Amino acid sequence: MVVLWHFNQHYLQTLTMSQRAILQFFILAVLFAGAYFGLSRINWISVFKIKETTRSTEQKLGEVYWDLFKNTEQEIIKPSIKNKLDSLVNFVCKQNKIERTKIKLHLLQKDEINAFTLPDNYLVVNSGLITSSESEAELLGVLCHELAHIEKNHVMKKLVKEAGLSLLISITTGNAGGQVITETAKVLSSTAYDRELEREADMTSVDFLLKAGIDPEPFANFLYRLSESEKNLPKQAFWISTHPDSKERAESIIAYIKGKKIQKKTILSATSWAKLKADLE
Repeated sequence: MVVLWHFNQHYLQTLTMSQRAILQFFILAVLFAGAYFGLSRINWISVFKIKETTRSTEQKLGEVYWDLFKNTEQEIIKPSIKNKLDSLVNFVCKQNKIERTKIKLHLLQKDEINAFTLPDNYLVVNSGLITSSESEAELLGVLCHELAHIEKNHVMKKLVKEAGLSLLISITTGNAGGQVITETAKVLSSTAYDRELEREADMTSVDFLLKAGIDPEPFANFLYRLSESEKNLPKQAFWISTHPDSKERAESIIAYIKGKKIQKKTILSATSWAKLKADLE
């Protein structure tokens, strides 16, 4: 091999500039032909059909799962409450160029400290999350975390990994029973994403907060405060039980924002924030 390498080096040195150019062109032509042959072997119609099927499945799954929650839980639609939550999500979306019209925001009257996402950009928030948040910035941290799951397409990745695309398609075509729908819905509302997706959602949520001029430290404080009682976690604290390693995640957030320029904007007035919590208690 060493002798051959020296031969090649000597051979290249003997070539003229034009000969080297021709050789380089020949090599590129061979590489291009190989790449073209490889790509031509791919059934692109099948690829696009799979993407189209997945998108259609996602839309139908969103409808099926939201219907399940809507029919079993009490949704809060009172404008004086819903508008305040809307204004928080609207602001974050605007500052981060997230298409707000695609986010289907819903608020449930439920004491569990939880927020979760469903396929097709559903963001579901429990009233218990709002009443347990000590500040607007804490709540925004959780909302941004869930928006990150949406923006990074974590919802379908999780469902496909844990349930399989075939089962999900059967749900949308009416070939799966109600028990299957209920159990797969629990995958989204009551079980954790894997560690890699959670870390990505954490760091993305911090970026969202920073771009919106919101201090991420309260979000870290929220995680740390709840982590203190993780071993004896109250039954209502679903969000923290489905997002484990809270203390470690809080420390990672603090380390990530160290040295960054932090603003401390608020969206709601102190009076509006207090009124929002009071109306839900």
